[in-house]
Amino acid sequence: MDKTEVKFEDNFLIKEKCSTSEEFGVYPLKRPMEEYIRKGFVCIDKPMGPSSHEVVVWVRRILNVNKTGHAGTLDPRVTGVLPIFIENATKLVKFLQGSEKEYVTLMRLHADVKKEDIHRVLKMFEGKIYQRPPLKSAVKKRIRIRKIYKIEVLEIDGRDVLFKVRTEAGTYIRKLCTDIGEVLGCGAHMQELRRIRTGSFDESMCYTLHDLLDAYIFWKEEGEEKYLRQIIKPMEFALANIPKIVIKDTAVDAICHGADLSAKGVCYIEKNVKKGENVAIFTLKNELVALGKALMDAEKILKAKSGIIVDIDRVVMERRVYPSYWRGKYV
Repeated sequence: MDKTEVKFEDNFLIKEKCSTSEEFGVYPLKRPMEEYIRKGFVCIDKPMGPSSHEVVVWVRRILNVNKTGHAGTLDPRVTGVLPIFIENATKLVKFLQGSEKEYVTLMRLHADVKKEDIHRVLKMFEGKIYQRPPLKSAVKKRIRIRKIYKIEVLEIDGRDVLFKVRTEAGTYIRKLCTDIGEVLGCGAHMQELRRIRTGSFDESMCYTLHDLLDAYIFWKEEGEEKYLRQIIKPMEFALANIPKIVIKDTAVDAICHGADLSAKGVCYIEKNVKKGENVAIFTLKNELVALGKALMDAEKILKAKSGIIVDIDRVVMERRVYPSYWRGKYV
């Protein structure tokens, strides 16, 4: 049995040095094309006009797959970063919807205002704010608290104010512009909006629907995979901001059959694993196995001899990709 020792970076704690068999599983970037698509995501630069749902349907039709889903709705008139997950990767959507967002907004004031007053009032909106969702939104119209991490004025041209805002998920930028106008005493509305980042996805990762279609045709008609592999990324790449625990080959299939993660199955723990927070469970080949809640901090997991250390919430990998060691002697 061919065994390959795996090395991890300095941000991991080593519970046990492990090796992986090349007979089972596959490194994400080496997946066959059909599987690569099913376990991938694409960042679309959403154009103005269609709804997020329409863009998701177009991606599904282009790739000829059965299931797609997106992380974070954009209104029809809003452009920008729209991550779309394909088939197996749609299981990640609920874990990524709460990521922070970053927008560039063009706000139009309804009267002339001094530049220093604009800067002063926008600064007032940093921190926790109260918002009631707009009438057109799909959520309950109750007041809720959202956090604005930073507002940066990019340009002021008469009554037009271009600014960048980094915010908690679920913040309504249209409502933010209206509220800023009220505080300024002149009124204001959102003229244009572009999302430039959601979680770990930013504009540098984005492609158009035409890019995706062209790449798919190149693969289907000419057998050229490189363009599609460039546009579609393995679902594992989407979890850059979620702490990771790497497990032994012998523990993988037990989790795929519904077991929680035991301390005995762990090889490496990312140092930022915190009790009660989401963690991603990976194989030694960097394949995503499951997601769950950590029951201990990283240091405690490192010292634990036995017991459950992660409560598995969502299994992603299929069963029997790795042997069922758990049916016999589980290591």
